[in-house]
Amino acid sequence: MCGIVGGIAKREVNEILVEGLRRLEYRGYDSAGLAVLNDAGHIDRCRRMGKVIELENGIKERPFAGNMGIAHTRWATHGKPSEENAHPHMSSERLVIVHNGIIENHEQLRRELQGDGYQFASQTDTEVIVHLLHKNLQKISSLTDAVKETIQSLEGAYALGVISADHPGILVAARQGSPLVIGVGSGEHFIASDQLALLQVTDRFIFLNEGDVAELSTDHVHVWDKDNAEVVHDETLFEHKMGSADKGEYRHYMMKEIFEQPDVIRNCLEGRISKNGLLEQAFGIKAKEVFDQTQAVQIIACGTSYHSGLVAKYWIESMVGIPCQIEVASEYRYRKTVALPNSLFITISQSGETADTLAALRKSKEIGFLASLSVCNVPGSSLVRESDLAIMTNAGPEIGVASTKAFTSQLVVLMLLTIALGRRHGMVPQVEEEIVAELTQLPQLVEKTLAMDDDIKQMANAFAEKHNSLFLGRGAMYPIAMEGALKLKEISYIHAEAYPAGELKHGPLALVDKDMPIVTVAPHNGMLDKLKSNLEEVRARGGQLFVFADERADVEAGEGLEVLKLPVISELLEPILYIIPLQLFSYHVAILKGTDVDQPRNLAKSVTVE
Repeated sequence: MCGIVGGIAKREVNEILVEGLRRLEYRGYDSAGLAVLNDAGHIDRCRRMGKVIELENGIKERPFAGNMGIAHTRWATHGKPSEENAHPHMSSERLVIVHNGIIENHEQLRRELQGDGYQFASQTDTEVIVHLLHKNLQKISSLTDAVKETIQSLEGAYALGVISADHPGILVAARQGSPLVIGVGSGEHFIASDQLALLQVTDRFIFLNEGDVAELSTDHVHVWDKDNAEVVHDETLFEHKMGSADKGEYRHYMMKEIFEQPDVIRNCLEGRISKNGLLEQAFGIKAKEVFDQTQAVQIIACGTSYHSGLVAKYWIESMVGIPCQIEVASEYRYRKTVALPNSLFITISQSGETADTLAALRKSKEIGFLASLSVCNVPGSSLVRESDLAIMTNAGPEIGVASTKAFTSQLVVLMLLTIALGRRHGMVPQVEEEIVAELTQLPQLVEKTLAMDDDIKQMANAFAEKHNSLFLGRGAMYPIAMEGALKLKEISYIHAEAYPAGELKHGPLALVDKDMPIVTVAPHNGMLDKLKSNLEEVRARGGQLFVFADERADVEAGEGLEVLKLPVISELLEPILYIIPLQLFSYHVAILKGTDVDQPRNLAKSVTVE
């Protein structure tokens, strides 16, 4: 959640950097800082707890300015929120850096540097980078080459901005696993975590690739790739019309947000995984201590978030092997409950202001849970502030009332949580590496699924005159059927119910006829043969089936049976992929029904009352 802004220009950059930090405030942070190289050749630095306004006030108390500088907003992962732990961090008063990400081997590097006589002023992983860089500068005269040498020792994720009083005229940047973009100006260049931070000064950008190192001056940008070969990346012009508050080329926000999901998943993973696995410090300073003690999980949520929690229950119990209970917040808060020993209390909410979920969190503090963790999309929300740990879904603003990208990003975060807990309960490193590798391929699979939009639109035509429907799924796909049914009823006003497919013969089968369409998700897993038997029960009674199936599944279209084949994906990640066509299906049905897709009747985006 941290934010970086940096710049080198022929004019003073203080105000530009501070404004950039303001534009990154949506990311969430607990402290802010700024460092510039002044005209006298010295580095001035100011750091403050709290909001960017506190940093501004600090600079006013002791004014300074310069033509080159770096700035940062910090979300604590190592060391409590404090001025000492705030960025930028310095070594020898002549070298200063800002850093996003997590350095996994910081403890080992800290011990080595302390052995070399370096004194540490913070508890952060970042400070090891600046001292290691200082050490390398004793034998390497080039700041850029010293940065290249330094990052060879770093394990984990990082985006770096570096300036040195002994190397005026250049700003060095590097990235691996955390985003960083270069803003191109006339006689000036900038870096930032997000191009939105720099729109005040430029709309031309260079996106750095994994492993890139860049050297910026007022008149040039040089970039080297992970193999130390100099490369030239194309400049990209920012399309202002595609801002998060603008529908852009799409008819509705909901459709725009459905198609944003590949990038949302990438954003959700940025800085939280490495080639070796999960960077669990992303869950917060106390995460390791809490996860080490966790023997059970209690999940509380409402609506769409409840469905993501149901999927997590399947994941946690099957992969971690500890009890996982989940309950709707509005029920949990009003009944007498018992916490299992060493239970982690997890709340899931898009807004972080859901009244029932907040009330449940407050109730949990009286019951005796081990700790609380919030999965949320809004950094400064009440849920985040009142939880012991918090992890952001990084979905960006979601305008459409019917949640889409918030749901998929919740699932990604919950899979990361499953990995973190699995480490303590027998998950071997090879399995973790395989899951992480599959997560990195997920955005491409979602893009392939979105490319089937025209076929899904065609399937939706058969629903135009329907008033009721059933959604079926088995195992972890049952919650996905629930979410698909919720999407359809929310925006098309068609009554839709979801059932575990095995429950058909226990009552719902009585509803099946030509006017009751059945929507089914059928991935290629151990439940497929049983699901196919359930489908035959429906066909035998004249029901009309709409099946979203794995391309390997032996399910072929025929009379009363429409089939859309989806890309092959690992069984663990099937829930994340299979909700995509159900979102599109609901959208197109709603268009045919002529409803208000983005603002369905009687519903609100954030439910802040009971």
